Order: sequence, then structure tokens, then C-alpha cells
Amino acid sequence: MMPFSDEDLQDPVSSIIKNKIAPMLARDGGAIELLDIKDARVFVQLKGACVGCSASGSTLKYIVEKELKAAIHPELQIVNVPAGMENRLEEF
Repeated sequence: MMPFSDEDLQDPVSSIIKNKIAPMLARDGGAIELLDIKDARVFVQLKGACVGCSASGSTLKYIVEKELKAAIHPELQIVNVPAGMENRLEEF
């Protein structure tokens, strides 16, 4: 059980994505957007050069997930939402 509400998670998750993860991805022409947080599941969308990149799965796991879990809580789930699926988060 997560000790934080989704609302509690919004600011720290947003801050880490904006200040730590986005600059890392930007160096390789990539980008990331925080779409939503529901039930401790962080919905993000990789953009820019990340789209279609064979390493995007590793980026998600070893950069995005690692940073957020280390900084906030080890049980956070990170979900990459493909382009065009932003309005269908309940399917993930």
C-alpha cells in the first residue's frame, strides 16, 4: 500500500521529471511528459527522439523508473503511454 495519495505524488514526480529526467533525455533529442498519476501509477509519454527508439524501453526502466522509485517510493509503477492513447489511460 502506497503511503501517499496521487495528489501528494503530483509535485515530487513532476519536479523530478522536469528537473532531472527531461534534461537527460533532451541530450539525446528525447522528451517526456507526465500525463497523470492514478493509484500510484505514473503515466508518462516519451516523445521526440524517444518515439520509435529501440532503447526507449531501457530509458523507461533504467532512467525514468529508477529515478522516481529511488527519490519517492520503490513501489511506484511507471507506464509509458503510446502516442494517441492519452485519453485511454484506463486501458493500461
